[in-house]
Amino acid sequence: MTRETPKNLWLSRWGFILAATGSAVGLGNIWKFPYITGQYGGGAFVLMYLACILAIGIPVMMTEIAIGRRGRGSPIDAIGRAVRENGSSTLWKGVGGMAMAAGFLILCFYVVVAGWAFAYTVKMLDGSLAASSVEGLAQVFEAHNANPWQLGGWSVLVALLTLWIVAKGVQQGIESAVRWMMPGLAVMLLILVGYAVTSGGFDEGFAFLFSFHTSKLTGEALLAALGHAFFTLSLASGAILTYGSYIPDGQSITRTTFMVAIADTCVALLAGLAIFPIIFANGMDPSAGPGLIFMSLPLAFQQMQFGTLFGTLFFAMV
Repeated sequence: MTRETPKNLWLSRWGFILAATGSAVGLGNIWKFPYITGQYGGGAFVLMYLACILAIGIPVMMTEIAIGRRGRGSPIDAIGRAVRENGSSTLWKGVGGMAMAAGFLILCFYVVVAGWAFAYTVKMLDGSLAASSVEGLAQVFEAHNANPWQLGGWSVLVALLTLWIVAKGVQQGIESAVRWMMPGLAVMLLILVGYAVTSGGFDEGFAFLFSFHTSKLTGEALLAALGHAFFTLSLASGAILTYGSYIPDGQSITRTTFMVAIADTCVALLAGLAIFPIIFANGMDPSAGPGLIFMSLPLAFQQMQFGTLFGTLFFAMV
């Protein structure tokens, strides 16, 4: 049985690397990883997390890419073709179905949060985020979510933009978009880190992230590191497997996977260095979740020089 090779492959190795990194980089890097790093031992937790990435995350990602390249299709089709070639049970296609279901559920979550980020980029520019306390910004956030037209409108915009990019195909859509979106994200993140160095709270933020506390390396910390390794690399959701189906046959899966994992980890650490110094410089609580991005940080941006500019850059980056 011969496999059908798609005509629309990634134009270059960097196209896949940028797309896979874009899939891996997300909320976990910005509002979760920096916080759990400080919570579970700083530098000691980072080493545990890297061990989980090396021992489990990278092998699973390589497997997904290999299955995708061999099957050349969606998770269901790729796994189905792989098991047919090996004479295995077709029930394995159910794994592909579960991956696609997981991807759909993640999409339902992300269009809402991405809609928040779009809305807050505009609110940062027009002054709608003016408040004197975190509680005041919490009311702004609650009011936004209580308005179905605002909440639904921004979410629909995100969904339509996503559909538009995906409909243009791998080369003209996804690869063309990530060629400027991912470098743009990196530039904005480095600008924010540069400001954080001068914000007055950099030493405290750095210590929060990298102080070595082995006493906090509990079983709970291990589960957090392992779970985050799966979440942040977009594993078991069908995304990496699907991207892998468009990789040319001669491209090194091992080297590509390592580059994606390194880029994702660097973004997570840089996000922590950009966010927590600003939080500590303004005497705020380094909490995780939506409260960090949509309540604490907007207040901090108001209190700093050129805060509107940096706040707009931050939400555009999100």
